[in-house]
Amino acid sequence: MSSRTTATMRAVSPRAWGAPDVLVPVEVDRPEPGITEILVKVHAAGVNPVDWKTRAAGEFGTWGDTPILGYDVSGTVEAVGPGVTLFAPGDEVFGMPRFPEQAGGYAEYVVAPARRFARKPANIDHVEAAALPLAALTAWQGLIETAELRAGQRVLIHAAAGGVGHLAVQIAKAQGAYVIGTARADKHDFLRSLGADELIDYTTTDFAEAVRDVDVVLDGVGGPYGDRSVPVLRRGGHLVTLPDPGGLPDAERARQAGVHTGWTIVEPDRHGMLEIARLVTEGRLRAEVATTLPLAQAAKAHEIGELGRTQGKIVLTVD
Repeated sequence: MSSRTTATMRAVSPRAWGAPDVLVPVEVDRPEPGITEILVKVHAAGVNPVDWKTRAAGEFGTWGDTPILGYDVSGTVEAVGPGVTLFAPGDEVFGMPRFPEQAGGYAEYVVAPARRFARKPANIDHVEAAALPLAALTAWQGLIETAELRAGQRVLIHAAAGGVGHLAVQIAKAQGAYVIGTARADKHDFLRSLGADELIDYTTTDFAEAVRDVDVVLDGVGGPYGDRSVPVLRRGGHLVTLPDPGGLPDAERARQAGVHTGWTIVEPDRHGMLEIARLVTEGRLRAEVATTLPLAQAAKAHEIGELGRTQGKIVLTVD
């Protein structure tokens, strides 16, 4: 009688929802690709605020018996399932698979539908590529698809030096917009290098007093920033709130000001991934990687991220 041994892989999983130290190394069965799916050997996984917020409370997403966080991945196609025509084993890909279902990026392998990925641009490595999908798609969908940002318009980006913000600055500039950003003064040179036209140090200046006649506000902060952003917008302008719907301004106030408001949450989107890849290939978009840590140090990555002072993204490397 012969026996079949199930292949396993290393991953990081929370043993419970709570503080960063709940994240521990585990060994789990390696997934196999089904119809229209690909198996990706992960070289790097991006870390996002949704990861540590979920880890702390477990209130977001859909999780299996062994929860594995992580939505950003970059790696190499290991195998393809029936019906896959976009990729072949050996192709380098990056993407944001399955969000908000469990994608399992904090692992050696990920299985997901092929169309949740795009080919990794040849001019960046896997670490840079893993820093892009969730944050860049959030910026793309918020600015280009939701607010319909056009060339010549003025956009205000809150938390402009953050993971989403610094990519939003570049996407807005690539669209031909005039970009205003809020950030601490020590981040201003960095943001100017990305193309920001005007910067406001929110620790010393009230943006609501300093800015007027903006077409689009991308709010990556939430809380009172939504209400405070209404007066800076032109009639017909768009306020796009990212963190949670609790940051939306008072509906009647927005209506009287003639401002469009809405909360947007990122969606897997191959078209958006292709646009992001195009901008990267053209040299018009790059991810700032603030910290790189091995997969086993995912807890430390969360500790750093929760401080809220990161310029750019945190990425885990998977050997």
